[in-house]
Amino acid sequence: MTGRLRNLVHRQLRPLRYRLLKPLLAHEALSAEQLQHYQQQQFSAMVRFAMAHTDFYRDSYQGITGPEFQSTDLPVLTKQTVLEQRDVMVAGGLDQAGLKLGYTGGSTGKPLAFYYTDEKTEHMRAGMMRSYRWADWRPGDKVLNFWGAQQDVRKPHTPGDRLRHYAAAEQTLGAFEFSDTELLNWARRIQSWKPALLQGYASILAELALFVQHNNMPMPATIKGVFSTAEVLYDWQRTAIESAFSCTVFNQYGSREVPNIGLQCMHGNFHIFSDLVKLESIPVAGEQRLLVTSLTNHVMPMIRYELGDLGRLQAGQCSCGSPFPMMALDVCRKNDLVVTPAGRKIYPSYFVHLLDGQSGIEQFQFMQTAPGSIVLRLSARQDVADVVEQALKLRLQTDLGSDMTFQVECVTAIPRSRSGKHRFVIGMPAE
Repeated sequence: MTGRLRNLVHRQLRPLRYRLLKPLLAHEALSAEQLQHYQQQQFSAMVRFAMAHTDFYRDSYQGITGPEFQSTDLPVLTKQTVLEQRDVMVAGGLDQAGLKLGYTGGSTGKPLAFYYTDEKTEHMRAGMMRSYRWADWRPGDKVLNFWGAQQDVRKPHTPGDRLRHYAAAEQTLGAFEFSDTELLNWARRIQSWKPALLQGYASILAELALFVQHNNMPMPATIKGVFSTAEVLYDWQRTAIESAFSCTVFNQYGSREVPNIGLQCMHGNFHIFSDLVKLESIPVAGEQRLLVTSLTNHVMPMIRYELGDLGRLQAGQCSCGSPFPMMALDVCRKNDLVVTPAGRKIYPSYFVHLLDGQSGIEQFQFMQTAPGSIVLRLSARQDVADVVEQALKLRLQTDLGSDMTFQVECVTAIPRSRSGKHRFVIGMPAE
């Protein structure tokens, strides 16, 4: 089945997805001012809907009147509130049989569940299709996913499932844990299947890229782009991936509960999909914390939801020509910050770069176990671990203060989270 034929079949199987994609593509032709006006209309409409159809927002927004709403007049929605109020956040009048329960990975230590429907999924996939087009992907082109979440890896069983699976031109590999054997199999799969896009967690894609380079395995020229998602993408990972697959890495930003928030363009700037979300940055305790409102989720509205990420909005227009506004995403979540006894907040990239140029390390993870105490979990030869411990102890005390203690814990492997993610730095639990 050719790409064109796959696309025709896929359009018949997923008509809603393509109906939702059409206006998303049209929004790319709007001016920045038109997009801002559209976003404000959709934001006010979502607030009115939430107040009219959910018990939670009806009670939370008492005394707040419209018809137009300013986000700063509304309270912040925290993860803890969602955990406690989930059931009363669901809009009334929905077919309960059509409701599904999704889960976040729980990287903050508090796994979160949320309700959604197939329509929300289709809206998410339409947004992803628009993102893919930034890499010159077109419907019918193949996409190979490397996912660590068990719920994302399902094999088709019925003839209908197999047809939908084939027409979608996607394959998903379960990258929960892996060895050189799996990396070799994945590289060979890329060589034989010849996808247009690769997509997955930054850490998994980087491991695969390093393996491909080390073994001098040529990758097909069909690859147009690599989409990194769900984890922080470090510069060394981007360099390895782009070198191995000879294409641009597009860094995505979103979450399971609010997907398609932003995407890095070919020029390296993060753009906010302001027709799908309203993103804000507010100062809290010396940090710029991100809040997001989904403009399309009428099942379980998420309004001014605190993601747990740090970042800020940026003024100006990108030279790529996109009308979508820009943002700068700080390279961590709140609970990836390491705090010194003196109260200094250290970003995770500092710790990741401490091991630059160090050979013989298979896996690592810095973890703050208490104020002033850091443990490096290290999978490496004992002699390498001894050298690392001696060098880093002096470096950390020089940079962060003499009261900062440091030790290395040698492990055979560092397990990934239940969702398949790997966190290179784990700070003190977020408040």
